[in-house]
Amino acid sequence: MTAYLLRRIVSGLVTLVVASIVVFSVLEVIPGDPARLMLGMNATDDAVQALRVQMGLDQGFLIRYFHWTGGLLTLDFGKSYTYSVPVGELIAERVTVSLPLALIALALSTAIAIPVGVFAAARRGKPADTISMAVAQVGVAIPNFWFALLLVYLFAVWLQLVPAGGFPGWQAGIGPALKALILPAIALALPQAAILARVSRSALIEVLGEDFIRMARAKGLSRNAALWRHALRNAMLPVLTILGLQFAFLLAGTVIIENVFYLPGVGRLVVQAINQRDLIVVESVVMLLVASVILINLLVDMAYAVVDPRLRTRA
Repeated sequence: MTAYLLRRIVSGLVTLVVASIVVFSVLEVIPGDPARLMLGMNATDDAVQALRVQMGLDQGFLIRYFHWTGGLLTLDFGKSYTYSVPVGELIAERVTVSLPLALIALALSTAIAIPVGVFAAARRGKPADTISMAVAQVGVAIPNFWFALLLVYLFAVWLQLVPAGGFPGWQAGIGPALKALILPAIALALPQAAILARVSRSALIEVLGEDFIRMARAKGLSRNAALWRHALRNAMLPVLTILGLQFAFLLAGTVIIENVFYLPGVGRLVVQAINQRDLIVVESVVMLLVASVILINLLVDMAYAVVDPRLRTRA
């Protein structure tokens, strides 16, 4: 098991190195001069060059790359060109919105999807199964930004139960903060729940056809008891895979939802930084998201071994 985890950690570190090279290289070839953008098109060449020297943009590619990666290793992300504050402070401020939003959305998605998947698998081929999967298919097909607009119109504009957008901050209290996050979380959760429900149903149906389930039924165990006690745990491997991917998506892919609801999260920070050509912010946020995805995949691999003891033996 230890050797297996070490291999996964080494693989993750190699991925981080490759990702840092790709991210830094891609952003370097994007047209536009951050110094010119900050000073405006009417700025003199001398002023632009002086700002480039101050920002370190006059140095070579390799020097700036190693300086940037060295800062990442010490959690020094540099200073934002636009806001003139440390990038770490910007990210820490925005993560307090994006991370709770992703966690709430993942909790809602799981709480909806697993029961629906079990319900549909237990009634395979019946009208309840057909209706459940038809609704799930609709959930997969609907874009989350369009669904978010519907939620805003229904609950914020018409019923006026929750705010249409914005975030009051956690200092305003847990109640107002959660109230501002609930609609974005639902908009993110329901499409993901539809995917997870279909995967759960398929995995359960496959497991229900295994010999050990038939043996349990032959010993007198009811269908529901066999499903909940034996089949569900054995069907969790593909479900865990999807959960890991979904959390990574929810953490890194909230750009559209955060802009629809005007949430000051990491996704909106990236959009603003791209528009303002604030490369140091974009590079740092992207690398943190890559590291988060790698960490989540490692945790999912560890969860595999907990759910299926055979994997521990193989490792």
